[in-house]
Amino acid sequence: MNNEYTRRVARIFEELAGKIEAPRQDGDLPVVLTTAGSELGTAELVRGAEQAVAEGIRVLLVGPEVVGPQSRSSIPRVFCEDERQAHDIMEHLLGEKRAIAAVTMHYSFPVGVATVGRVLTPARGRPAFIATTTGTASTDRVTALVKNAVYGVAVAKACGVRDPTIGLLNLDGARQAEKVLRGLAHAGYALAFAESKRAGGGVLMRGNDLVAGSADVMVVDSLTGNVLVKVLSAFTSGGDYETTGFGYGPGVGPGFDKIICIVSRASGAPVVANAIKLAGQAAQGNLVGVAATEIESAIRAGFSGFNEARDSCPRTAGEGAVRTLDTAGATRIPRAAKVLTEEIPGIDILELEDACEALTQRGIFARTGMGCVGPVILVSPEDKAPALSALREGGYVQ
Repeated sequence: MNNEYTRRVARIFEELAGKIEAPRQDGDLPVVLTTAGSELGTAELVRGAEQAVAEGIRVLLVGPEVVGPQSRSSIPRVFCEDERQAHDIMEHLLGEKRAIAAVTMHYSFPVGVATVGRVLTPARGRPAFIATTTGTASTDRVTALVKNAVYGVAVAKACGVRDPTIGLLNLDGARQAEKVLRGLAHAGYALAFAESKRAGGGVLMRGNDLVAGSADVMVVDSLTGNVLVKVLSAFTSGGDYETTGFGYGPGVGPGFDKIICIVSRASGAPVVANAIKLAGQAAQGNLVGVAATEIESAIRAGFSGFNEARDSCPRTAGEGAVRTLDTAGATRIPRAAKVLTEEIPGIDILELEDACEALTQRGIFARTGMGCVGPVILVSPEDKAPALSALREGGYVQ
């Protein structure tokens, strides 16, 4: 990170310290909404924030200045230049416990963390959760589906559904995941299985069940879930404006201690407002604690999938340091961690960890992540060019 950028962000943090006093209780904390990057314009996001504020939710806007009537909005705001700065400020506020949750776009979660979206089912207008909708819980498909079920149950419980039912959309790997989940239930992990509304019933759900909301939590892989949320949110608008639903939901995973909810660059004001409400509800329902309990319950029932390394290439020095081989290949030399803001996409999910390790062996600090368009490698701006060269040489990208 260059010195000028560091100084700019430091000045913003100094201003924050003077403007935002630490609240005495969680009920006084705002939900942060970052406003950079929307295809619909910043004013559309502010309109969504105003709808949420009208329903009694505190919101803090972080992003560029707004042009037009929304520039006169009374919602507190912190001005910054772009998404990079907005995410730095957002993470700072969450880390310092000056915000209860956040809503943002295009955030790269570490592998092991995935988001649980919420939609309104078309046939009944019934809210249902889709687990998951972006990010990836595991590079193994069946393991990911099982984790997604655990994450979906956690979010549903945090949002007030006492005994959520789960159904698995009839996709590749769903039958194997069902066997694992039933084994966990038999071993003591409390799970309630939904029944398909189609003849024959069963926990494997058809598309009809998604439309009707047969299950409180529909378990899918994250890329399928992302498509489902987009279709259910925007099918009445022609696709370029999401009109209904709650967005792509909060990220959940082992050790992930922040509530960061995702909306799309095409999410309109109604979806943004609902996403802010979902973020606040998840925070008030102690999602982080509920998720930890659900994960621990699955582990006690014998599920070993959470023993996987959550992220073999950590994001900052506070999360661990990468160690690289010296020229003799014998001793390991610690390398200072960097803040990673550049994404390299186009890597097959099954090769993601190997690609990250290949960069580590070249002395390039990196980590794996999952962006809105699939798996990514995150590197610092100054390392992007050599990282791309190394990945091309290794055959990981074109």
